[in-house]
Amino acid sequence: MPGRIIDVLVRDGAEVMRGEALVILEAMKMQNEIQSLVSGTVTRIGVKAGQNVMKDDILAEIAVR
Repeated sequence: MPGRIIDVLVRDGAEVMRGEALVILEAMKMQNEIQSLVSGTVTRIGVKAGQNVMKDDILAEIAVR
């Protein structure tokens, strides 16, 4: 969904578990936690706080363990 990134909660190289929050996205005046769909290692963060994003933008890439 289109919106604005409020906060990035992980960094490159971080180990994340499925369901862990990656970023906070504000859309339609509501803040949404965008969670990881898989467990693995964050290989790239594609956004920064304050950035506007559109549907299908890559927020983060995760290498599956």
